[in-house]
Amino acid sequence: MKKHFDEQMKIDPLPIHGSMSLSEMVDKTFLAYNSGRIREACQLFDSKICREGVLTGIGLAGALTPAGLGISCIIPLIKNGLIDWIVSTGAVLYHDLHFSLDKSLYRGSPNVDDRRLKKDGVIRIYDVLFEYEVLLSTDVFIRTVLSSKEFQKEMGTAEIHNLLGKFAAEREKKLGLADRSILSVAYEHDVPIYTSSPGDSSIGMNISALALNNNRLRIDTLRDVNETAALVYSAKKNGHRSAVVVFGGGSPKNFILQTEPHIQEILGLSEAGHDYFIQVTDARPDTGGLSGATPDEAVSWGKIDPAALPDTVVVYADTTIVLPILTSYVISKNRTRDHKRLFRKRDEKMLSMIRDFKHSASGLRHASKKD
Repeated sequence: MKKHFDEQMKIDPLPIHGSMSLSEMVDKTFLAYNSGRIREACQLFDSKICREGVLTGIGLAGALTPAGLGISCIIPLIKNGLIDWIVSTGAVLYHDLHFSLDKSLYRGSPNVDDRRLKKDGVIRIYDVLFEYEVLLSTDVFIRTVLSSKEFQKEMGTAEIHNLLGKFAAEREKKLGLADRSILSVAYEHDVPIYTSSPGDSSIGMNISALALNNNRLRIDTLRDVNETAALVYSAKKNGHRSAVVVFGGGSPKNFILQTEPHIQEILGLSEAGHDYFIQVTDARPDTGGLSGATPDEAVSWGKIDPAALPDTVVVYADTTIVLPILTSYVISKNRTRDHKRLFRKRDEKMLSMIRDFKHSASGLRHASKKD
């Protein structure tokens, strides 16, 4: 019987007391079920993902920024060098801009009459309320910025978001604000941000509207696919590790994980998969949707290294609960890393991957078909 038990794993919690820190509470009282998974996620992030030599990509889906999680969690992680690149829905970034423009969002109730809200010009995201004017003024800012000369070309979403972050940072400065949006802080620290479905948000809708008036901005989604793969490939080729941390699921989860199948299956380059994986989700695995797909299933696609399964955690809980706990846990331990500033290194990493692809067997097959 003893072989089934490890004395270090004995459930023997500390009684919670008034001076107990959050990190101590997580370590000593989050012992089973999904609290146990939160503990494992915090400890994995702290002990392995926060290390130098680990490339950390974050997936963001769901209405996280309207709930304030950009300011409270994502920005501190970026500033501490703990996020190297991001894949986000366009909606997360659109609502992120409200804070750069000093627009107000309010805590409310989910139990309201939405017909009355519509009549009064109020928008509701579950229990977050704000005026319809917030959308209109944000749209005006986006269209004004996207009409500037810097945007009159084809570019990937990382470049679009970097430029948006530049203008957001300038607006924050004029308003006497600082560190109010993911976009502005990512710009300042050269953290590239990608959107896997750029047309599926108000940012994409504004770009589409401008195209009707001869704006020359075009989104190069193919560059995004190759560029994100190049970030991962470069890290792994140089002996580093790759971590993926997904909050929510959806399209950002697939896009950030598909970097490895793109490297292995499509480009024919030697790789084994991401090394660390954390997901916070409320999606079930048995429905077949990607949001609920487990790390074990991802192994069969080449997304996660089979040897890395012990370093994967899925937390079935609300991101608005887990992300603040995880952020507080690592920040309280003074975890910092040098900023990798990957945005300015995208081209060199792409060129390196292209050279290897052209010299690989897969690259030669592509070339022969073209000939």
